[in-house]
Amino acid sequence: MNDTALIQPDKGQNATDLHLVNDAGFADWAKGLNDGQRAMLEAQNFTGKGYETAIVPATPGEGNAWFAVGGVADPDSLSSWCLARLAEVLPAGTYRLKGREPGPALHGWQTAQYKNLAFRSDAEAPGARVLLTQNAKAIEPAIAEAQAVNLVRRLVDTPPEVMGPAGIEAEFEALVKDHDAKLEVTRGDQLEQNYPLVHAVGRAAARHHAPRIMHLTWGKKDAPVVAIVGKGVTFDSGGLDIKSSTGMALMKKDMGGAAHAIALAKLVMQHNLPVRLHLLVPAVENAISGNALRPGDIVKSRKGLTVEITNTDAEGRLILADALDRASEENPELLIDFATLTGAARVALGPDYPALMTRRDETAEALISAGKAHDDEPWRLPLPALYREWLDSPLADCINAPTNGFAGASVAGLFLDQFVGEDIDWAHFDTYAWRPTARPGRPKGGDAYGLRASWHMLRERFGA
Repeated sequence: MNDTALIQPDKGQNATDLHLVNDAGFADWAKGLNDGQRAMLEAQNFTGKGYETAIVPATPGEGNAWFAVGGVADPDSLSSWCLARLAEVLPAGTYRLKGREPGPALHGWQTAQYKNLAFRSDAEAPGARVLLTQNAKAIEPAIAEAQAVNLVRRLVDTPPEVMGPAGIEAEFEALVKDHDAKLEVTRGDQLEQNYPLVHAVGRAAARHHAPRIMHLTWGKKDAPVVAIVGKGVTFDSGGLDIKSSTGMALMKKDMGGAAHAIALAKLVMQHNLPVRLHLLVPAVENAISGNALRPGDIVKSRKGLTVEITNTDAEGRLILADALDRASEENPELLIDFATLTGAARVALGPDYPALMTRRDETAEALISAGKAHDDEPWRLPLPALYREWLDSPLADCINAPTNGFAGASVAGLFLDQFVGEDIDWAHFDTYAWRPTARPGRPKGGDAYGLRASWHMLRERFGA
């Protein structure tokens, strides 16, 4: 589906009307219809409740043969998803929201039409449902934002044999080509000297899935530095602390943090945000072989801190540690990382709320405010110094994972905090990157959580 075709300027062209109503206002709204139209709504069991839809024959002489109506929570205050169900069920064609501009609903209209057909031999792309808007300035940013979400979906949905470390590197190469950026890649045994934790986690993988770290730079050198880091574990077996088959079933999504980081960086470059961008993604497969990382090993990090490995299935924080240390060397004004890091965050918050940890209250507040305004709200968890002792090791500077089972998301955040430079404004997203149940505008599968919140915070902070 070509996202650019889904929203077009309203120049008075012929279009089918869309009406929005809620259950509280349905009776009054229906008084303006004729008996046949009300009967048609009744036959479709339409009462105005959220996400209900119906097609109604138009009054003779009023243009198109029919119009559509959708149920929403509040027709006077639209969200991203108010038109999403209509975009999913209506036939291909051109549509206009009756009596008002779609505003934020431009987003869900596009994301509802996302289809990943790359691996289906029998699939045909559906025809486009086009929405008109008179706000021409809103079209380009709305398209870019929806494309960014769909990019996360595509990357996460892609099988790990295709979206391995080399596949992620190919996504970086596309960014470089499209946005005149520069890319430095360190691969395989070359990692051992400067990115030893990345090497230790990824060294057991087959040669064609060799570990690597990608470092993209873009923007004027004298602009404020923004660093974005993403966890790129392209498949997670758990290592020698092997997962069950059930636990491995979704582990293609363990590079979801990398997908978020790539998508956010693309938005920054597309909109020419006045920053100096550093995008870093360590990409590994956490595999099992004779040279796999072992419980009890002690590995010296890029920063110089030694880490005792207590759990090889807590590998994401290890590769992020080296990447965060490298990003900190740029002394960024803001450092954001994304990672599918802990099951504890999902137990606490479920799939829809990404866990957010920050050093500064004002950064958390800005991200939460941007998320609420754009239907992508994160939930803040603490970084309590009280729990740092749970990372103590009798043999090394720290362990990578305690065994007490307490505050797993926050303790993982505390582990990462050790590798972020002192006084750097840092935000950490522990995101799920997967939608287990479809909702209007949000199909089951890979999905973005915290991406839109981060993007709108960056726009507000740095100006675009």
